[in-house]
Amino acid sequence: MAATFAFLHHLAAFTLVATLAIQFVLLRDEVTLGSARKLQAVDTIYGLAALVLLVVGLGRVFHFEKGATYYFHTWTFIAKLSLFVLVGLISIVPTLAFRSWRRAVQQGQAPDVSAQQLQRLRSIIHLELIGVVLIIVCAALMAKGIGLLL
Repeated sequence: MAATFAFLHHLAAFTLVATLAIQFVLLRDEVTLGSARKLQAVDTIYGLAALVLLVVGLGRVFHFEKGATYYFHTWTFIAKLSLFVLVGLISIVPTLAFRSWRRAVQQGQAPDVSAQQLQRLRSIIHLELIGVVLIIVCAALMAKGIGLLL
């Protein structure tokens, strides 16, 4: 069972990273009807991957691996979890933007996205990607036992 949870955790993490990369690429140019539809679908997958990652990750912490006491006494885990929450909070802004396009997309029209809003979305996706890289650094340190608080 622990191996299954590890697999699901990694699968969700890779899915989350892939969806961010896709959003990054789709936001390089102006938003069309097609790219808006893709962004909405990819953002839904991103949210589901984040939810699976959190639930499975907490399952691993509390029921498998080394146990909650170990992890919550490791600064690298606390940093990793904090960064995950921060990235999740930041991701609310693009999600709300993509959802605000729903009416236009349903009517077969490209959403009206200003250059300023597009740049803001790009910047937020960049921040999310930086956060994910930092999460990966914390995970690598954690896997090597670095960060245990005495």
